[in-house]
Amino acid sequence: MPASHRLLFAAAPLAVALAALAITVVVHAADAPAAAAPAKPALTVTVTSPQPASVPLKIAANGNIAAWQEASIGTEANGLRLAEVRVNVGDVVKRGQALATFAPDTIAAELAQTRAAVAEAEATLAEAGANAQRARELQATGALSAQQINQYLTAERTAQARLEAQRAAAKTQQLRLAQTQVLAPDNGVISARSATVGAVLPAGQELFRLIRGGRLEWRAEVAAADLAQLKPGVAATVTPAGGTAIAGRLRMVAPTVDAATRNGIVYVDLPQPGAARAGMFARGEFEIGQAQGLSLPQGAVLLRDGFSYVLRVGPDSKVQQVKVSTGRRWADRVEITGGVDRNARVVAAGAGFLGDGDLVRVVDAAPAAPSAASAPAAK
Repeated sequence: MPASHRLLFAAAPLAVALAALAITVVVHAADAPAAAAPAKPALTVTVTSPQPASVPLKIAANGNIAAWQEASIGTEANGLRLAEVRVNVGDVVKRGQALATFAPDTIAAELAQTRAAVAEAEATLAEAGANAQRARELQATGALSAQQINQYLTAERTAQARLEAQRAAAKTQQLRLAQTQVLAPDNGVISARSATVGAVLPAGQELFRLIRGGRLEWRAEVAAADLAQLKPGVAATVTPAGGTAIAGRLRMVAPTVDAATRNGIVYVDLPQPGAARAGMFARGEFEIGQAQGLSLPQGAVLLRDGFSYVLRVGPDSKVQQVKVSTGRRWADRVEITGGVDRNARVVAAGAGFLGDGDLVRVVDAAPAAPSAASAPAAK
């Protein structure tokens, strides 16, 4: 083989190696700018820290709204026809107002007959009294025997007794005549009516039911463990189903606890029930005081897999998911009882779009409005 050919054959591997090295340098040079490029923030966020707050202490309860007291209004007259009904369900009535009227004809006739009997008894007594007086005057003369005198005196007493009996009968008939008017026993609202015009009713038959004073109360069931914290006068907020909140005040705590449910009944007066009606279901809360604690906006707390988390922002602007313990909620705040301290910086809003380890861009938050800061204390 010629020497020139041998030289070319020996130089070929070296050329291949140099070409490969050049390609590697070019590839590394192309990749170097991409690796050196800084990471982009996943989201622009504002941060906040747990703030001291007066946390309202409340006890929640459920129960029914009922009438404070209900009066049953019935008939005292027996066997009379109901002639007129003057009120209906929902009417507001006053004490002594006529609610219904029974036909008085029968009793009026009996009263007239009794009054005639009274007049007859008065005449009989007058005659017997005159005879007895003469007997007393002649007693000393001996013109009348002792037996005759005794008969005259006895007739006088008998006539007096008959007159009193007839007068009592007349009062009874007058009372029955007054009972033909069914009167309201108190101020209130008619809650039920069973009176029907034309019905002949026995004594004691219920005609109406009356909510005394139109006054309602909330009868709430409270766990036995919480009853000791409730005293008469404690403020309550009651919310009927589908209605607005009503201010109430605890009137009485029942002296017993249900052995089956371990709940006690508390009675809350509702001075202005508004649209609430007796029989409604209602939820409510009792305000028993305030406690100092830390709070965050509810938007800063995430609920994942049944636990509460916040995203804490580190010095490198990366977020770290931290489990926290939460307490009471009010307005737009939530109490933080553990997991972070008051110096922690956490994502205030939009945390649901971030994951653990994401890089964020932090901007200053707008100053909080004074009303929002004072909301817990106002409660």
